[in-house]
Amino acid sequence: MNTGQLIQKLKNKHFLSLAGNGSMAVLAMLTVALLYRNLPVNSMGAWVFFQTVFVLLDTFRTGFLQVALIKFYTGTSEPKSSQVLGSVWFLALMITLVLLLVNIAFLPFMHFIKSEGVAVCIQWFGITFLATLPNAIASWILQSDMRFDRLLLLRVITQGSFITMIIALIFSNNINLNTVLLTNFISNALVSLYCLLAGWSRLKTFSKRTKETILEIFHFGKYSVGTSISTNLLRSSDSFIIMFMLGAAGPAALAMYNIPMRLMEIIEIPLRSFLATGMPSLSQAFNKNNKQEVAFILQKYAGMLTLVLIPVSILAIALADVAIMLIGGGKYTGTYAVSVYRIFMSFACFYPIDRFIGVTLDIIHQPRINFYKVLVMLATNIIFDFSGLYLFGNVNGVALATLFTFISGVLFGYYWLKKYLDFSIRGIFKTGYIELLWVAKQLKNKYR
Repeated sequence: MNTGQLIQKLKNKHFLSLAGNGSMAVLAMLTVALLYRNLPVNSMGAWVFFQTVFVLLDTFRTGFLQVALIKFYTGTSEPKSSQVLGSVWFLALMITLVLLLVNIAFLPFMHFIKSEGVAVCIQWFGITFLATLPNAIASWILQSDMRFDRLLLLRVITQGSFITMIIALIFSNNINLNTVLLTNFISNALVSLYCLLAGWSRLKTFSKRTKETILEIFHFGKYSVGTSISTNLLRSSDSFIIMFMLGAAGPAALAMYNIPMRLMEIIEIPLRSFLATGMPSLSQAFNKNNKQEVAFILQKYAGMLTLVLIPVSILAIALADVAIMLIGGGKYTGTYAVSVYRIFMSFACFYPIDRFIGVTLDIIHQPRINFYKVLVMLATNIIFDFSGLYLFGNVNGVALATLFTFISGVLFGYYWLKKYLDFSIRGIFKTGYIELLWVAKQLKNKYR
């Protein structure tokens, strides 16, 4: 195979999506490792809390609009595509400005705030949220257009600029919580400016928005946003419960709990990549009213990824101590961070089944059911979080709660999706196995 053929192979959408998520995750984990080694434990806990709150509120914007953009924009032609993008821009601006104004309303009460984590959220959330807007819309559009080459570049620039500035702070001996927050804002602002200048955010379509399209996206988004926020609360509820239930030990415990959460990127990288390439395919099949194809794509992606991740999870459990040391440093080895990571990885390989069931519910225009599914998972998680902390008195109890959360989501989602699609859990594994054999055969023939 010559160089030109190799380059063409690497332009495959699946490879580019995986490379984009992979490079982003690797750079993110390098950044986290640098921060863990150069910030005091309590400051690191405050940074993790800020990130948790930011991602939770950013999920409101993303959840309201990303799935709606993919659903109403993919496969359409002018002028509908421009109307969709212009309407998404309008709604995104409204959401951003409302949350910015709410943030500003809290500023006069800063002197009453005792928690460093809450204080930095009030100081930095609003301007950082505004700075990320063009970048966010550009990434949604690039995913919908399946321009994973540009999405890869965008992700590398986003995370690469941040880690470069962090390294500069370390070498200049200026790193502290405030300089990290300032660097985060500057990095996001520069990347958004690049998206605007490159035309990737498609700001010019703002004038093409229509009232009908805005309402169409709004009514779809009001369910998908509930799902997205509840999904994020599902992840962040652990952080809030640890932060406030463990009192003075909260920030340190949260910093410890966050390391295995970051290491879950081993599962999240391929999962996000498969979701990014699978969602447009599911949407196209459903828009053609081909439910059989929708079921096949669901079973194919969920099954293949689950089977591939089983040996990855086993290896991660065996090397948990090494992984924790690489990210957090020696001060976190032999702590609850190791046991929490092993608990997570013992069932994380089955996450694709839950995630693809949820995405498929959205794609077949049942976001209300997916919303209820996530609410069931959120309620289960909160109940078992408190129970776990009561029984174990440490973060291992919170980690174990995730198993019951996962089981409740799969059972609820499977029950409802079966009403609309002909598929099965057995079919997921069977189809995944057949597709993996086919991929292996194709690779064998190519390189024979």
